[in-house]
Amino acid sequence: MDEQQVREAMVQKILQSASFRPAYMDVDFLSSPELRPSRMELEFLKPEIGFRDQGVRSTIVTFGSTRIVEPKAAQDQLDHARAMLADTPRDPRRRRAVQRAERLLAKAKYWDMAREFARVVSSASQKGDVCDYVILTGAGPGIMEAANRGAWEVGAKSAGLNIHLPMEQVPNPYVTPELCFQFRYFALRKFHFLLRAKALAVFPGGFGTIDELFDALTLRQTHRMQEIPIILFGREYWEKAIDFEFLADEGAIDDSDLDLFRYAESAQEAWDIIRKFHHHDRRSGRAEEGRDRLGAWEME
Repeated sequence: MDEQQVREAMVQKILQSASFRPAYMDVDFLSSPELRPSRMELEFLKPEIGFRDQGVRSTIVTFGSTRIVEPKAAQDQLDHARAMLADTPRDPRRRRAVQRAERLLAKAKYWDMAREFARVVSSASQKGDVCDYVILTGAGPGIMEAANRGAWEVGAKSAGLNIHLPMEQVPNPYVTPELCFQFRYFALRKFHFLLRAKALAVFPGGFGTIDELFDALTLRQTHRMQEIPIILFGREYWEKAIDFEFLADEGAIDDSDLDLFRYAESAQEAWDIIRKFHHHDRRSGRAEEGRDRLGAWEME
């Protein structure tokens, strides 16, 4: 190569170097451990701006099991489990699978209830360009899909906070596209769940549901978040899953902590609890106007 060709080759090598990329376009740089604080800030800001741009002022957070599906799907799962057991009637694992499928079918009523709850809330709350009490879920299947679907069926917006997992979770199709956000950090996701929350609706679920429930209960118990109604759908399920009375009897929590949550057996009952709670707040002068707040969280 002549001298000019050598110069051009050297320049191209510089232009292709990772160090020459603009920092905001350098994915490898942004993904480095040293940039974790910046990534966390961006993960806070992107949904914050997205909610603002869509006019979302407040949310109703809805949690529940991904395994509780609509009744027809639950019946199909039970039929499949019974067919498998018929092939090997003495197989204890297949007997167990039938028992679990029967219980999931019994809980399929909560899928319908979550769907109806979202329909009731969304129909009553979203007026014009300003969106209050927007249904907010984890964007997944099961109860979350039912809630997003209920809002979608009445032409309302709903939001979903997806999370990057080793086994990738695809958002359910009923989340409003402009309000579906993917998170890497559980901490930022949890923050956004409760930031604008006006209520927490908790349907029967497992570890993930219980984790989010106890996050909210602890923050309410310690007065570190806004006052909201925490509603547990299905008293029978929750009294078996978590013995709150035992915790109070043992002195592990105060008796007054039992007032941090309420039970509901229908969509309308839950909505009535939410309406009464916030109407009472306005009448007693506990509204949030005039307080220095970041969203609904007190600034320190």
